[in-house]
Amino acid sequence: MLIWIFFALASDKFLGPRNLSLLLIELAVTATLALGMLLVLLPGLIDLSVGSGVGLIGGIASVLVFHHHWPSPLAMLAGLTFAIAAWVLMGRIIITQKIPAFIITLGGLLVFKGAFWLVIENATVPVTEGNTVNLYALLTTYYFPAWAGYLLAALIGAALIVSKLRARRLRLQHGFEVEDREVAILKTFISLQAILLVVILMNQFRGVPLAVVLLAALAFVVYVITQHTPFGRYLYAIGDNEEAAILSGIPVQRVIIGAYALLGGIVALTGYMQTAYAGASTTTVGDLMELDAIAACVIGGTSLKGGRGTVLGVLFGALIMTSLLNGMTLLAISPELKFITRGIVLILAVWMDVALARKAG
Repeated sequence: MLIWIFFALASDKFLGPRNLSLLLIELAVTATLALGMLLVLLPGLIDLSVGSGVGLIGGIASVLVFHHHWPSPLAMLAGLTFAIAAWVLMGRIIITQKIPAFIITLGGLLVFKGAFWLVIENATVPVTEGNTVNLYALLTTYYFPAWAGYLLAALIGAALIVSKLRARRLRLQHGFEVEDREVAILKTFISLQAILLVVILMNQFRGVPLAVVLLAALAFVVYVITQHTPFGRYLYAIGDNEEAAILSGIPVQRVIIGAYALLGGIVALTGYMQTAYAGASTTTVGDLMELDAIAACVIGGTSLKGGRGTVLGVLFGALIMTSLLNGMTLLAISPELKFITRGIVLILAVWMDVALARKAG
Protein backbone atom coordinates (compact mmCIF):
# COMPACT_ATOMS: atom_id res chain seq x y z
CA MET A 1 0.00 0.00 0.00
CA LEU A 2 2.84 2.40 0.87
CA ILE A 3 4.45 1.68 -2.51
CA TRP A 4 1.26 2.61 -4.33
CA ILE A 5 0.82 5.77 -2.25
CA PHE A 6 4.39 6.86 -2.98
CA PHE A 7 4.15 6.36 -6.73
CA ALA A 8 0.66 7.88 -6.85
CA LEU A 9 2.03 11.03 -5.20
CA ALA A 10 5.14 11.03 -7.40
CA SER A 11 3.20 10.63 -10.66
CA ASP A 12 -0.44 11.35 -11.41
CA LYS A 13 -0.29 8.74 -14.19
CA PHE A 14 0.42 5.82 -11.87
CA LEU A 15 -3.23 5.24 -10.94
CA GLY A 16 -4.51 6.09 -14.42
CA PRO A 17 -6.50 3.38 -16.23
CA ARG A 18 -3.85 2.95 -18.93
CA ASN A 19 -0.96 2.46 -16.53
CA LEU A 20 -2.99 0.19 -14.25
CA SER A 21 -3.84 -1.95 -17.27
CA LEU A 22 -0.15 -2.21 -18.19
CA LEU A 23 0.66 -2.89 -14.53
CA LEU A 24 -1.76 -5.82 -14.48
CA ILE A 25 -0.24 -7.28 -17.65
CA GLU A 26 3.22 -7.00 -16.10
CA LEU A 27 1.83 -8.56 -12.93
CA ALA A 28 0.41 -11.43 -14.96
CA VAL A 29 3.84 -12.18 -16.43
CA THR A 30 5.76 -11.97 -13.15
CA ALA A 31 3.14 -13.77 -11.08
CA THR A 32 2.79 -16.58 -13.63
CA LEU A 33 6.48 -17.40 -13.33
CA ALA A 34 6.38 -16.97 -9.54
CA LEU A 35 3.54 -19.51 -9.28
CA GLY A 36 5.75 -22.00 -11.12
CA MET A 37 8.63 -21.20 -8.79
CA LEU A 38 6.33 -21.87 -5.81
CA LEU A 39 5.94 -25.49 -6.92
CA VAL A 40 9.67 -26.19 -6.59
CA LEU A 41 10.26 -24.02 -3.52
CA LEU A 42 7.63 -25.91 -1.51
CA PRO A 43 9.68 -29.15 -1.48
CA GLY A 44 12.82 -27.14 -0.59
CA LEU A 45 14.34 -26.84 -4.07
CA ILE A 46 14.96 -23.89 -6.39
CA ASP A 47 15.37 -23.04 -10.08
CA LEU A 48 17.73 -20.34 -11.32
CA SER A 49 17.23 -21.19 -15.00
CA VAL A 50 13.65 -19.98 -15.45
CA GLY A 51 14.60 -16.49 -16.66
CA SER A 52 16.80 -17.85 -19.43
CA GLY A 53 14.13 -20.46 -20.13
CA VAL A 54 11.55 -17.72 -20.61
CA GLY A 55 13.72 -16.15 -23.29
CA LEU A 56 14.56 -19.47 -24.97
CA ILE A 57 11.02 -20.84 -25.21
CA GLY A 58 9.66 -17.50 -26.39
CA GLY A 59 12.49 -17.35 -28.93
CA ILE A 60 11.78 -20.85 -30.25
CA ALA A 61 8.14 -20.02 -30.88
CA SER A 62 9.01 -16.66 -32.45
CA VAL A 63 11.51 -18.19 -34.87
CA LEU A 64 9.06 -20.92 -35.87
CA VAL A 65 6.33 -18.35 -36.53
CA PHE A 66 8.38 -15.61 -38.19
CA HIS A 67 11.12 -17.51 -40.03
CA HIS A 68 9.50 -20.89 -40.70
CA HIS A 69 5.89 -19.71 -41.05
CA TRP A 70 4.44 -22.18 -38.56
CA PRO A 71 0.91 -21.53 -37.25
CA SER A 72 1.30 -19.86 -33.86
CA PRO A 73 -0.58 -22.60 -31.89
CA LEU A 74 1.69 -25.29 -33.37
CA ALA A 75 4.82 -23.23 -32.67
CA MET A 76 3.71 -22.64 -29.10
CA LEU A 77 2.97 -26.35 -28.66
CA ALA A 78 6.47 -27.18 -29.87
CA GLY A 79 7.99 -24.76 -27.37
CA LEU A 80 5.81 -26.16 -24.58
CA THR A 81 6.86 -29.72 -25.38
CA PHE A 82 10.53 -28.77 -25.34
CA ALA A 83 10.13 -26.88 -22.05
CA ILE A 84 8.43 -29.75 -20.24
CA ALA A 85 11.05 -32.23 -21.52
CA ALA A 86 13.94 -29.97 -20.48
CA TRP A 87 12.59 -29.36 -16.98
CA VAL A 88 11.73 -33.04 -16.47
CA LEU A 89 15.35 -33.82 -17.34
CA MET A 90 16.65 -31.28 -14.84
CA GLY A 91 14.29 -32.58 -12.16
CA ARG A 92 15.35 -36.16 -12.82
CA ILE A 93 19.05 -35.27 -12.59
CA ILE A 94 18.51 -33.35 -9.35
CA ILE A 95 16.57 -36.07 -7.57
CA THR A 96 18.23 -39.23 -8.92
CA GLN A 97 21.84 -38.03 -8.87
CA LYS A 98 21.43 -36.12 -5.58
CA ILE A 99 22.97 -32.98 -7.09
CA PRO A 100 21.93 -29.65 -5.51
CA ALA A 101 19.19 -27.95 -7.50
CA PHE A 102 21.16 -24.70 -7.24
CA ILE A 103 24.02 -26.16 -9.31
CA ILE A 104 21.93 -27.94 -11.94
CA THR A 105 19.66 -24.97 -12.58
CA LEU A 106 22.59 -22.55 -12.57
CA GLY A 107 24.07 -24.67 -15.35
CA GLY A 108 20.68 -24.64 -17.02
CA LEU A 109 20.68 -20.83 -16.86
CA LEU A 110 23.90 -20.68 -18.87
CA VAL A 111 22.88 -23.42 -21.31
CA PHE A 112 19.46 -21.89 -21.99
CA LYS A 113 20.89 -18.41 -22.36
CA GLY A 114 23.45 -19.57 -24.91
CA ALA A 115 20.88 -21.68 -26.75
CA PHE A 116 18.49 -18.72 -26.79
CA TRP A 117 21.04 -16.48 -28.49
CA LEU A 118 21.83 -19.22 -31.01
CA VAL A 119 18.15 -19.77 -31.80
CA ILE A 120 17.43 -16.10 -32.53
CA GLU A 121 20.95 -15.59 -33.97
CA ASN A 122 21.46 -12.55 -31.70
CA ALA A 123 18.82 -10.69 -33.70
CA THR A 124 15.35 -9.32 -33.03
CA VAL A 125 12.63 -11.77 -34.08
CA PRO A 126 9.04 -10.45 -34.13
CA VAL A 127 6.21 -12.57 -32.77
CA THR A 128 4.10 -11.97 -35.86
CA GLU A 129 4.67 -12.41 -39.59
CA GLY A 130 3.79 -9.29 -41.56
CA ASN A 131 0.56 -7.66 -40.41
CA THR A 132 -1.03 -10.95 -39.42
CA VAL A 133 -2.28 -11.04 -35.83
CA ASN A 134 -1.90 -14.51 -34.29
CA LEU A 135 -2.63 -16.18 -30.98
CA TYR A 136 0.94 -15.57 -29.83
CA ALA A 137 0.67 -11.80 -30.16
CA LEU A 138 -2.84 -11.73 -28.67
CA LEU A 139 -1.62 -13.06 -25.30
CA THR A 140 -0.82 -9.54 -24.11
CA THR A 141 -2.65 -7.39 -26.65
CA TYR A 142 -6.18 -8.78 -26.50
CA TYR A 143 -8.71 -7.15 -24.16
CA PHE A 144 -12.14 -8.52 -23.34
CA PRO A 145 -15.12 -6.22 -24.00
CA ALA A 146 -16.76 -4.55 -21.01
CA TRP A 147 -19.65 -7.03 -20.74
CA ALA A 148 -17.25 -9.96 -20.79
CA GLY A 149 -15.23 -8.37 -18.01
CA TYR A 150 -18.30 -8.09 -15.79
CA LEU A 151 -19.27 -11.66 -16.65
CA LEU A 152 -15.79 -12.87 -15.68
CA ALA A 153 -16.05 -10.92 -12.41
CA ALA A 154 -19.41 -12.57 -11.67
CA LEU A 155 -18.03 -16.04 -12.40
CA ILE A 156 -14.94 -15.48 -10.26
CA GLY A 157 -17.10 -14.08 -7.46
CA ALA A 158 -19.42 -17.08 -7.58
CA ALA A 159 -16.47 -19.48 -7.56
CA LEU A 160 -14.99 -17.63 -4.57
CA ILE A 161 -18.23 -17.87 -2.60
CA VAL A 162 -18.67 -21.57 -3.39
CA SER A 163 -15.04 -22.26 -2.43
CA LYS A 164 -15.40 -20.41 0.88
CA LEU A 165 -18.63 -22.22 1.76
CA ARG A 166 -17.18 -25.61 0.83
CA ALA A 167 -14.01 -25.03 2.87
CA ARG A 168 -16.07 -23.89 5.87
CA ARG A 169 -18.36 -26.91 5.64
CA LEU A 170 -15.45 -29.35 5.43
CA ARG A 171 -13.71 -27.80 8.44
CA LEU A 172 -16.90 -28.04 10.47
CA GLN A 173 -17.40 -31.66 9.45
CA HIS A 174 -13.92 -32.56 10.68
CA GLY A 175 -14.24 -30.60 13.89
CA PHE A 176 -11.76 -27.83 13.02
CA GLU A 177 -12.17 -24.24 14.10
CA VAL A 178 -13.67 -21.79 11.62
CA GLU A 179 -13.85 -18.02 11.39
CA ASP A 180 -16.83 -16.20 12.82
CA ARG A 181 -19.57 -16.01 10.24
CA GLU A 182 -19.53 -12.19 10.29
CA VAL A 183 -15.76 -12.05 9.72
CA ALA A 184 -15.97 -14.56 6.86
CA ILE A 185 -18.78 -12.61 5.21
CA LEU A 186 -16.86 -9.34 5.56
CA LYS A 187 -13.69 -10.81 4.01
CA THR A 188 -15.66 -12.29 1.12
CA PHE A 189 -17.49 -9.00 0.55
CA ILE A 190 -14.20 -7.08 0.45
CA SER A 191 -12.75 -9.60 -2.02
CA LEU A 192 -15.80 -9.27 -4.28
CA GLN A 193 -15.53 -5.49 -4.16
CA ALA A 194 -11.85 -5.66 -5.10
CA ILE A 195 -12.62 -7.89 -8.10
CA LEU A 196 -15.39 -5.57 -9.29
CA LEU A 197 -13.18 -2.50 -8.81
CA VAL A 198 -10.42 -4.03 -10.94
CA VAL A 199 -12.88 -4.76 -13.74
CA ILE A 200 -14.33 -1.24 -13.61
CA LEU A 201 -10.85 0.30 -13.81
CA MET A 202 -9.84 -1.97 -16.69
CA ASN A 203 -13.01 -1.12 -18.62
CA GLN A 204 -12.04 2.55 -18.45
CA PHE A 205 -9.10 1.74 -20.74
CA ARG A 206 -9.67 -1.16 -23.13
CA GLY A 207 -11.13 -3.87 -20.94
CA VAL A 208 -9.77 -6.83 -18.98
CA PRO A 209 -6.51 -8.06 -20.57
CA LEU A 210 -6.35 -11.70 -21.66
CA ALA A 211 -3.07 -12.03 -19.75
CA VAL A 212 -4.88 -11.31 -16.46
CA VAL A 213 -7.47 -13.98 -17.20
CA LEU A 214 -4.68 -16.47 -17.93
CA LEU A 215 -3.06 -15.58 -14.59
CA ALA A 216 -6.37 -16.04 -12.74
CA ALA A 217 -6.87 -19.45 -14.37
CA LEU A 218 -3.32 -20.56 -13.56
CA ALA A 219 -3.59 -19.28 -9.96
CA PHE A 220 -6.78 -21.31 -9.52
CA VAL A 221 -5.13 -24.45 -10.95
CA VAL A 222 -2.04 -24.08 -8.73
CA TYR A 223 -4.26 -23.39 -5.72
CA VAL A 224 -6.23 -26.58 -6.34
CA ILE A 225 -3.03 -28.58 -6.87
CA THR A 226 -1.34 -27.32 -3.70
CA GLN A 227 -4.35 -27.30 -1.39
CA HIS A 228 -6.71 -30.01 -2.60
CA THR A 229 -4.63 -32.84 -4.08
CA PRO A 230 -2.31 -35.50 -2.63
CA PHE A 231 0.44 -34.16 -4.92
CA GLY A 232 0.21 -30.75 -3.24
CA ARG A 233 0.28 -32.26 0.24
CA TYR A 234 3.35 -34.26 -0.79
CA LEU A 235 5.11 -31.05 -1.83
CA TYR A 236 4.59 -29.54 1.62
CA ALA A 237 5.55 -32.79 3.36
CA ILE A 238 8.81 -33.11 1.44
CA GLY A 239 9.67 -29.50 2.25
CA ASP A 240 8.96 -30.01 5.94
CA ASN A 241 11.02 -33.19 6.27
CA GLU A 242 12.17 -35.19 3.26
CA GLU A 243 13.34 -38.19 5.30
CA ALA A 244 9.99 -38.44 7.07
CA ALA A 245 8.24 -38.13 3.71
CA ILE A 246 10.25 -41.06 2.33
CA LEU A 247 9.54 -43.19 5.41
CA SER A 248 5.82 -42.42 5.13
CA GLY A 249 5.74 -43.81 1.60
CA ILE A 250 5.58 -40.58 -0.40
CA PRO A 251 7.02 -41.12 -3.92
CA VAL A 252 9.54 -38.29 -3.55
CA GLN A 253 11.24 -38.80 -6.91
CA ARG A 254 8.01 -38.71 -8.89
CA VAL A 255 6.73 -35.70 -6.97
CA ILE A 256 9.91 -33.68 -7.55
CA ILE A 257 10.03 -34.56 -11.24
CA GLY A 258 6.35 -33.68 -11.51
CA ALA A 259 6.95 -30.31 -9.87
CA TYR A 260 9.70 -29.50 -12.37
CA ALA A 261 7.51 -30.69 -15.26
CA LEU A 262 4.77 -28.29 -14.17
CA LEU A 263 7.36 -25.54 -13.81
CA GLY A 264 8.54 -26.21 -17.37
CA GLY A 265 5.02 -25.74 -18.70
CA ILE A 266 4.63 -22.51 -16.73
CA VAL A 267 8.00 -21.25 -17.99
CA ALA A 268 6.74 -21.78 -21.54
CA LEU A 269 3.56 -19.81 -20.85
CA THR A 270 5.59 -17.02 -19.24
CA GLY A 271 7.96 -17.01 -22.20
CA TYR A 272 5.11 -16.50 -24.64
CA MET A 273 3.56 -13.75 -22.51
CA GLN A 274 6.82 -11.89 -21.91
CA THR A 275 7.91 -12.11 -25.55
CA ALA A 276 4.46 -11.02 -26.77
CA TYR A 277 4.51 -8.11 -24.32
CA ALA A 278 7.91 -7.03 -25.63
CA GLY A 279 6.61 -7.40 -29.20
CA ALA A 280 9.62 -9.44 -30.28
CA SER A 281 12.17 -11.95 -29.09
CA THR A 282 15.40 -10.13 -28.21
CA THR A 283 18.53 -11.12 -26.31
CA THR A 284 17.28 -9.38 -23.15
CA VAL A 285 13.92 -11.18 -22.82
CA GLY A 286 13.78 -13.01 -19.50
CA ASP A 287 16.81 -11.30 -17.96
CA LEU A 288 16.73 -11.55 -14.13
CA MET A 289 13.16 -12.83 -14.13
CA GLU A 290 14.22 -15.74 -11.95
CA LEU A 291 15.19 -13.27 -9.22
CA ASP A 292 11.86 -11.44 -9.49
CA ALA A 293 10.02 -14.76 -9.23
CA ILE A 294 12.00 -15.88 -6.18
CA ALA A 295 11.59 -12.47 -4.52
CA ALA A 296 7.83 -12.52 -5.18
CA CYS A 297 7.54 -15.93 -3.54
CA VAL A 298 9.62 -15.03 -0.49
CA ILE A 299 7.92 -11.66 0.00
CA GLY A 300 4.62 -13.55 -0.07
CA GLY A 301 5.71 -15.86 2.74
CA THR A 302 7.19 -18.82 0.85
CA SER A 303 10.13 -20.38 2.67
CA LEU A 304 13.36 -21.03 0.77
CA LYS A 305 13.78 -24.13 2.97
CA GLY A 306 10.45 -25.51 1.83
CA GLY A 307 7.22 -26.50 3.51
CA ARG A 308 5.61 -23.05 3.57
CA GLY A 309 3.93 -20.94 0.88
CA THR A 310 0.55 -20.07 -0.61
CA VAL A 311 -0.80 -18.93 -3.96
CA LEU A 312 -2.31 -15.78 -2.45
CA GLY A 313 1.01 -14.88 -0.86
CA VAL A 314 2.83 -15.32 -4.18
CA LEU A 315 0.33 -13.05 -5.93
CA PHE A 316 0.82 -10.43 -3.23
CA GLY A 317 4.60 -10.63 -3.52
CA ALA A 318 4.42 -10.41 -7.30
CA LEU A 319 2.22 -7.31 -7.00
CA ILE A 320 4.86 -5.63 -4.84
CA MET A 321 7.68 -6.46 -7.27
CA THR A 322 5.65 -5.41 -10.31
CA SER A 323 4.51 -2.16 -8.69
CA LEU A 324 8.12 -1.26 -7.88
CA LEU A 325 9.33 -1.89 -11.44
CA ASN A 326 6.32 -0.21 -13.05
CA GLY A 327 6.57 2.85 -10.82
CA MET A 328 10.30 3.25 -11.39
CA THR A 329 9.80 2.97 -15.15
CA LEU A 330 7.03 5.57 -15.00
CA LEU A 331 9.35 7.94 -13.13
CA ALA A 332 12.14 7.30 -15.68
CA ILE A 333 14.50 6.04 -12.99
CA SER A 334 17.84 4.91 -14.43
CA PRO A 335 18.51 1.20 -15.03
CA GLU A 336 21.35 1.34 -12.49
CA LEU A 337 18.99 2.34 -9.69
CA LYS A 338 16.48 -0.26 -10.82
CA PHE A 339 19.10 -2.99 -10.41
CA ILE A 340 20.05 -1.67 -6.98
CA THR A 341 16.42 -1.56 -5.88
CA ARG A 342 15.70 -5.08 -7.07
CA GLY A 343 18.80 -6.31 -5.27
CA ILE A 344 17.79 -4.60 -2.03
CA VAL A 345 14.26 -6.04 -2.28
CA LEU A 346 15.65 -9.55 -2.83
CA ILE A 347 18.01 -9.22 0.16
CA LEU A 348 15.19 -7.94 2.36
CA ALA A 349 12.95 -10.78 1.21
CA VAL A 350 15.54 -13.42 2.14
CA TRP A 351 16.17 -11.67 5.46
CA MET A 352 12.43 -11.81 6.17
CA ASP A 353 12.41 -15.52 5.37
CA VAL A 354 15.30 -16.19 7.75
CA ALA A 355 13.71 -14.06 10.46
CA LEU A 356 10.39 -15.88 10.16
CA ALA A 357 12.16 -19.25 10.26
CA ARG A 358 13.99 -18.28 13.46
CA LYS A 359 10.78 -17.04 15.02
CA ALA A 360 8.96 -20.25 14.11
CA GLY A 361 11.83 -22.32 15.46
